[in-house]
Amino acid sequence: MRWGAFSLLALIGSGLLLANHFTPPANGVASAALPVQADATELDRELAPLLAQHPGKTGALLVTDGVDAFAARALSAQKAGRSLDLQYYIWHDDLTGRLLGREAWRAAERGVRVRMLLDDMNAEGMDSKLLLLDGHPNVEIRLYNPFRNRTGPARIVELIQRVFSVNHRMHNKAWIADNRVAVVGGRNIGVEYFGAGDEVNFRDLDMVLFGPAVLETSAMFDRYWNSEAAVPLAGLARAPAGGFDSIGEAIEAEAAGPQAQRYLQRVAASPNVRDYAGKRLEPFWTDRLHLVADPPLKWDEDSRDDWLVHRIARDLAGAKRKVLLISPYFVPGAEVTQELNGLVDKGLTVGVVTNSLAANDVAAVYGAYRPYRDDLLRGGVRVYELRAQGHPDSSLFGSSGASLHTKAYSVDDTRGFIGSFNLDARSAYLNTEMGVMFDDADLARAVRDEYLRLSSPDLSYWMYLDASNAPRWLDRAARPPRSMTREPDTGGWQRFSAHAISWLPVESQL
Repeated sequence: MRWGAFSLLALIGSGLLLANHFTPPANGVASAALPVQADATELDRELAPLLAQHPGKTGALLVTDGVDAFAARALSAQKAGRSLDLQYYIWHDDLTGRLLGREAWRAAERGVRVRMLLDDMNAEGMDSKLLLLDGHPNVEIRLYNPFRNRTGPARIVELIQRVFSVNHRMHNKAWIADNRVAVVGGRNIGVEYFGAGDEVNFRDLDMVLFGPAVLETSAMFDRYWNSEAAVPLAGLARAPAGGFDSIGEAIEAEAAGPQAQRYLQRVAASPNVRDYAGKRLEPFWTDRLHLVADPPLKWDEDSRDDWLVHRIARDLAGAKRKVLLISPYFVPGAEVTQELNGLVDKGLTVGVVTNSLAANDVAAVYGAYRPYRDDLLRGGVRVYELRAQGHPDSSLFGSSGASLHTKAYSVDDTRGFIGSFNLDARSAYLNTEMGVMFDDADLARAVRDEYLRLSSPDLSYWMYLDASNAPRWLDRAARPPRSMTREPDTGGWQRFSAHAISWLPVESQL
């Protein structure tokens, strides 16, 4: 037992002292976003005249529907003629993941340069399919903070040895076509994000941008792409011995199959897709919108002033009338709880929409959130928990059942944020995050309206404390309204798990 403990400590200690020697930088050749042109590509020709009518302004469309979110990515890839820069925390090997990967391949076949930057924690087991893409002369894939040992026991040993350094992940999400269109927000790539899941479908929010903010997004991508944290896949993994033919054939067969065709028909039938084809979409136009992001080597930065958590804290602290927050994983901690209650004490309206236990895909997060929820309720903050919309079970650290995934806020109906940042310690201090901050009343009111929709009786329970200060859930959609004394739509194991996790010192990891 003693030797086992000693060996474990020695392994972790070697990682702390020598990790950079055991996992040396292996960066690829530096590159940058390709400059826009007046009419070289279909996207140039479509957007250049539109942008000329709104000089200096960024156009922005809010996308709440998953099918529309898929369409925004697929259509921009199909129209790209110069470049695709894709940056994601998760790219699932599922129907929509393979369909969008196929669009990237088809773009490369047309001569489009494709750069794909993925967080490696969620890329396990995908090396063969990623290498298929990476093998195209117009495609390069890099992995953020990758494991040098790709599979088996060696990967587990590396995980233990580098337990602290591998904890820093890239949570960013960006899809950039021709340096003309950027899709940013909360969605990863997977069926649950695009309304294609059988049981799991997230309520999420993206922004489609065109104009100056796209150039800011591309500059952010370049910083990550050229950072020491981004390592070319080709230097980490080897092609499968049997080659790629069977993989490519299977992907093409799936795309032509009934399941894919049914989904693509839903995409084509979307009213917003039809409005796009008919040039009837009406974007917001503003010169007060900017892309913001953490530095790619966040944990190595001496200055923390530009970390997204501090930008957001300063923005919320300046509220005069109201703060409306949407955060699926909401673990505010003692300091933020005190600050939000302090805003209420000053006469502001403060509201939060987050996941109920039944809707939360990570029960551990709900367990860490519960004590702060009750403190917020005592302080006068309005708390709404999203109802479960799918399978009611959830695992301790896994997912099943529909849930909220939108990460946004509106302040005073004048400014706000949409992005990847959760109000929890992991987003604040461990992950890199990104998003769009805007000082524009029309956009702020649109986020407010989404908050009001999510907090409506049909979608959420209203939380309050009874006379004995015990939490209660009010189902306002029932006739008459019904008050519940324990987490709705849950079983005893779920409630026990969430309660037990609140005893453990894991809040900083959630």
